[in-house]
Amino acid sequence: MKQTSERLCVLDTNVLMHDPTALFRFHEHDVFLPMVVLEELDAAKKGMSEVAQNARQASRFLEQLIQGASQSAITQGLSLQAIRPGTNGWGEKAHGLLFIQTDSLIQPLPIELPGNHSDNAILSVSLALVNRFPGHAVTLITKDVNLRIKAAVLGVRAEDYASDRALEDVSLLDSGIRPLPDDFWQTHGEHLESWTREGRTFYATEGPLVHSWYPNLCLYGNEESGIEARVHEVQGGRAVIELIRNFRHPHQSVWGIHARNREQNFAFNLLLNPDIDFVTLLGPAGTGKTLMTLAAGLQDTIEHNRFREIIVTRITVPLGEDIGFLPGTEEEKMTPWMGALLDNLEVLAGPSTHNWGRAAAQDLIGQRIKIRSLNYMRGRTFLNRYVIIDEAQNLTPKQMRALITRAGEGTKMVCIGNIAQIDTPYLTEATSGLTYVVDRFKRWAHSGHVTLARGERSRLADFAAQSL
Repeated sequence: MKQTSERLCVLDTNVLMHDPTALFRFHEHDVFLPMVVLEELDAAKKGMSEVAQNARQASRFLEQLIQGASQSAITQGLSLQAIRPGTNGWGEKAHGLLFIQTDSLIQPLPIELPGNHSDNAILSVSLALVNRFPGHAVTLITKDVNLRIKAAVLGVRAEDYASDRALEDVSLLDSGIRPLPDDFWQTHGEHLESWTREGRTFYATEGPLVHSWYPNLCLYGNEESGIEARVHEVQGGRAVIELIRNFRHPHQSVWGIHARNREQNFAFNLLLNPDIDFVTLLGPAGTGKTLMTLAAGLQDTIEHNRFREIIVTRITVPLGEDIGFLPGTEEEKMTPWMGALLDNLEVLAGPSTHNWGRAAAQDLIGQRIKIRSLNYMRGRTFLNRYVIIDEAQNLTPKQMRALITRAGEGTKMVCIGNIAQIDTPYLTEATSGLTYVVDRFKRWAHSGHVTLARGERSRLADFAAQSL
């Protein structure tokens, strides 16, 4: 075994089951696969889950790399450039070698860590490689926190798999909202132009801040009566901003719902803008994400007839213990997961002095809202639909891509979630599919994003969110 780089990355099985293209994401570094990893991939390949699909894809990559190679070639290392890079850019910088364990690598572990456990077997192989190649940086790459801790205790360098992170630091995620400095009009008003079109007011401005702006970025003045606007377009050092509608005004509502703060007002303007096809709303519980999204969807679907129906979906990750299989149709199976949707529909149905009036409103709304499971989204195309992806923080980037590419002509998609409440194993704030799309869609002219900060559910909920 002859290495081409000073770093040798030992991959844990969970890395490949999380991202099968991880084989090609270590640039010039060499990759090593213990034999127990192949065994675990084989055991995980059965079924239709994403983990099983990833295990099968990882095995296909390995077969392509090993195809036609002799025993000596496998021992000397296989070039990771043997596979053509994918369309999304993976593999284009893979210049290292792939090594698969071909001989016995046994390093005695403490008696408390028997080697027959798969994690400990990987740890034993990593420790043996450290001793065999003292001049190289042997690094165990795993998403298992406990395995990284055990490796550190035994003197093996261990790291989390970082190539799937949308951002190195989630605090860098753009909120979609920026304040304007107090001297904005003095510093950006030299070539100011203004005009009105179809009842909307526009300003064209130039200045240093314009270079960091992007389409549909929300802007506001710090003064009490300051403007609230969104960036309409940016060309070079010139930007056009549009004053937005004020949905906090008593005569401006969305399906009977008013905005209660600046962030909610920005969100309503993005949700109701026909030129925006993709909206992401982030925020903690009680900030109104689901209520506003449903209200905007009902207004555009029932009042304005922009969409044929509203489709609501979410991943079924339980907060506590799973209650098991559920009987009934697809919609009936999804109903227990849609408690937030049903709670908000009660609000949107509106008060009525007669029970029959409220029931009629709920029936009308219910006929235009369909609940769908993520399990049956593959191959579908949504035409003229308003699609809501709830609890989107629990989706992986791969799942998010599969969902968004279902959008057909005339469809609008809204992703809502709270990246501080992730229930999917091995997903973090930096690797969540919601973080991924917020960052990737940021500068697209037909997308918008707002991070909501203020809870508006109740004083009890607000105090609990701040104090508990």
